[in-house]
Amino acid sequence: MRFLLLFLGIVGNLCPSAALPFILTQLSTRKSSCKAIPSSMTLCHGVGYSEMRLPNLLGHDTMKEVLQQAGSWVPLLTKQCHADTKKFLCSLFAPVCLSELEEAVYPCRSLCEAVRDGCTPVMAAFGFPWPDMFNCTQFPLGNELCVPPAGSEDKQQEVKEEAPCSACRNRGDADKDFLQNYCSSDFALKINIRSVSTLEGDVMVVPEARSRTVYKSKGWSDEELRKTVLWLSDGDNCLCQDIHEPGATVLVLGHRADDRLVISWVRKWQKSEKETKRFSRTVRKLQC
Repeated sequence: MRFLLLFLGIVGNLCPSAALPFILTQLSTRKSSCKAIPSSMTLCHGVGYSEMRLPNLLGHDTMKEVLQQAGSWVPLLTKQCHADTKKFLCSLFAPVCLSELEEAVYPCRSLCEAVRDGCTPVMAAFGFPWPDMFNCTQFPLGNELCVPPAGSEDKQQEVKEEAPCSACRNRGDADKDFLQNYCSSDFALKINIRSVSTLEGDVMVVPEARSRTVYKSKGWSDEELRKTVLWLSDGDNCLCQDIHEPGATVLVLGHRADDRLVISWVRKWQKSEKETKRFSRTVRKLQC
């Protein structure tokens, strides 16, 4: 436990629940358990620990609710408004769970204030205020057990981890980009995400078979056509929010690399059914 506390930089003495504001006191007195952080929780990839408390510090009771709510904050990481953004958000959505400690470990007020001051202007530019549930005055001052801001070396690592995957970078209009890269790709698909998991740093994406549209499948075996599995190389070490939303519809381009179908381009597809049919007709008319 001591090693993990040092790794996270957790400082101070255990804060008694009586010293916490009402909302946090209410949460801290609820019975919680340790749960493995799921690989589909993009927000907390590489956070430095593997188990979280459930319910979490925002009152989410189920992992489904945690994933749904945490997913909406992933785009903020890509803005790199503060190096400790992930550390702060995960301390609330996926608080570290140490079997030796019965009390929850909250973020220090200084951590909250640093992230708030760095990210509020960015959020405001998109029309979002700093939420009341992240009110920094409710967190420990730092003389109690809490998660503090990271050191300079940790901050450099955070920025590196929060970079988007090359296949997932927004390069302008998705339709045009897809069509321009279609002929140079080995496969082209429109899929709904069924499941996402990681294996040795790579991300495995399994589409819903019934909702899949295959525009191009150069050299695919019968098994690959029947049960398609796509891979995002080194995808566990970068951000790709579009493929980490179960049920999301995405356009995908890629290449065969040895025995894998590797994603080289992916973007979320949010068009109407009429627009989708028109786009599909355009793709099928392409002559490479």
